[in-house]
Amino acid sequence: MSKTTILIFLVFFTSLYVNSGEKLTIGFGSCLHQDHPQEIWNPIKEEQLDRFFFLGDNVYGDSPLGHLIKMKKAYKTQKDSLPFWLNDISVDSIWDDHDFGKNDGGRTYRLKKEAQELYLDFWEIPESDPRSIREGVYFEKKISHKNMTIQLIGLDTRYFRSDLKGPKGNYEKNLDPKATVLGKDQWNWLKNKIKEKSDLTLIASSIQILAKDHPYEKWENFPKEREKLINLINESKKNIILVTGDRHRGGIYKLDNLYELTASSLNRPGGNFKESDNLLIGNTYNQMNYGILEISEDKVEIFLKDINGNILESEILDI
Repeated sequence: MSKTTILIFLVFFTSLYVNSGEKLTIGFGSCLHQDHPQEIWNPIKEEQLDRFFFLGDNVYGDSPLGHLIKMKKAYKTQKDSLPFWLNDISVDSIWDDHDFGKNDGGRTYRLKKEAQELYLDFWEIPESDPRSIREGVYFEKKISHKNMTIQLIGLDTRYFRSDLKGPKGNYEKNLDPKATVLGKDQWNWLKNKIKEKSDLTLIASSIQILAKDHPYEKWENFPKEREKLINLINESKKNIILVTGDRHRGGIYKLDNLYELTASSLNRPGGNFKESDNLLIGNTYNQMNYGILEISEDKVEIFLKDINGNILESEILDI
């Protein structure tokens, strides 16, 4: 067995990960096109990460026809494009629409089971992992750091999501009481996971949770689901940080004591327009960017950085 194979096996097989450094440093990013240059990995490597979390659109393999021919090619190309040093750290992932198979797609996508099989194969997720035997790519891991237990939750906002309302780029609120983002099984799973003891919980969602004011995909398209999630977080009384992607622009948002770091895009810059939100801290940034969480025993430092490693926005959360 090669060194690379052993490392990937350890990443996905164990459920409790131990870090012995003074800080636990986790990188985040989304929207990584396999056919575009990936210089963003140069500054990310300098961060000396312990983990990296892919927040979705980790390849662009979706097709208007819904087939998976392009997805298979995209994964093959991306496998050769990712930096080798990722094999030396822990890697986690969720998906979004472009690696799900259909742009802005949800539960009615007819090839979602086949798309999940490609996803599992690309990320080398073993058969012992729950994702290999259930529908959806949501997961949970726990990381031991110093005297802390850090809970890492990755949500699947595609596989079970109800249909969007309104035209693309100007979505309306879906107020149907049966409309869902996570689906019944994933909601029940999340409720149980939130109850588990941890000093810090990180919840990763491919689409934004707090942001409300833009007309694109977000949890606010299903306001009852967004309210349900925020209530669940508040009732838990836990230290929780949200991390999201999708938007091709990054930013940091805050609702009361709840922070959301949106890290997007790794190599597909967004449109050159002004965007704000009532919950936004500072600005949004359409250039290539990545997110960093530096976790200590008494605080979490949140960073959004550009392709040169310069800080675009930052916040500190005491825990």
